[in-house]
Amino acid sequence: MKQKFLYTVQHYVPFPQSEYGGVWVVVAKDDDECFDIITEQDGGNFYEQYYSDLRENIMNSVTYALAENLESCIVEEFTT
Repeated sequence: MKQKFLYTVQHYVPFPQSEYGGVWVVVAKDDDECFDIITEQDGGNFYEQYYSDLRENIMNSVTYALAENLESCIVEEFTT
């Protein structure tokens, strides 16, 4: 069983697509799964042209190792 992490991902998207972008709190096993979870939630509609920046933001995000093996998911999101 692979250890899971809690990611706090900040992602800037310029106006007019967004006021500021967003912040996601995600449980995932690695950076790739975190990216997949966020982009699946988005559905390719809102942030698609900024997905390359999103990958970098995930790699630079604050992460915490979880003691429990929780289900991978978005725990909280705030987007504008």
